[in-house]
Amino acid sequence: MKIRIITDSASDITDNKRDDLTVIPMTISFGEEQYQDGVTLSHKEFYEKLIESDTLPTTSQIPPYTFQKAVEEAVAQGEKVIIITLSGRLSGTWQSAVMATEKYSDSVYVVDSENVTVGEHVLVEYALRLKDNGMDAEAIVKELECIKKRIRLVALLDTLEYLKKGGRVSKTVAFAGEMLSIKPVVAIENGEVVVIGKARGSKKANNFIIERIRESGGIDFDKPYFLGYTGLSDQLMHKYIEDNAALWADHVTELELSVGTVGGTIGTHAGPGAIAVAWISK
Repeated sequence: MKIRIITDSASDITDNKRDDLTVIPMTISFGEEQYQDGVTLSHKEFYEKLIESDTLPTTSQIPPYTFQKAVEEAVAQGEKVIIITLSGRLSGTWQSAVMATEKYSDSVYVVDSENVTVGEHVLVEYALRLKDNGMDAEAIVKELECIKKRIRLVALLDTLEYLKKGGRVSKTVAFAGEMLSIKPVVAIENGEVVVIGKARGSKKANNFIIERIRESGGIDFDKPYFLGYTGLSDQLMHKYIEDNAALWADHVTELELSVGTVGGTIGTHAGPGAIAVAWISK
């Protein structure tokens, strides 16, 4: 039986060329204006608006009806469906998918990625690889539930300004951080965003990420991995890749690295100039 993978746009898959992958857009609101993430609002346009706006945008979960419609279309075509959502601790989207698929227990599966952006993308890409290798839906889901515990996502923020706007840090902390060039390092742990370190300057913050990769046992380059950046320029991303060439040198060239943009779900709080790395640990 054919298999369809469905995910949400928080996975930041912006160049979907596969017929067996459906990316359902989240809704991003700037005040009264609403946009479909990746459809009526590109990542570039999102950051242009984010920089210009005095207030933070909001992201709405995907409603059950939207999932139901996508599932009905797939099932009608004789497909089994695997839905992979962003972390249920960060959004109600996972719960929407569960509610929408209750009557399809024999043909539809819902997987909480316990991640977001490039970390969620890793799980979606891994599911597609398993499908391409001929694995059936039940076996794919079982493997995804196991492998997702080995997915690591670490991000370096360039500024505390957007965390301040979102009420995640105080104005005093943000001001002190900017004065001292404090770079917060965050990670996804148990489906939630946590601050794992604060370093003075980008070099020390990069060392945080390198240490995190080493602690996990290193990157499994035989499995999917992705790098992402926020904002309108990839300059900091390329600098990060150059500064950490030893991580990739024996495995891939810089041109072969999988690099993309991080959209509104995380970009709202990270702000421009952040970089993220997601991998499956050995």
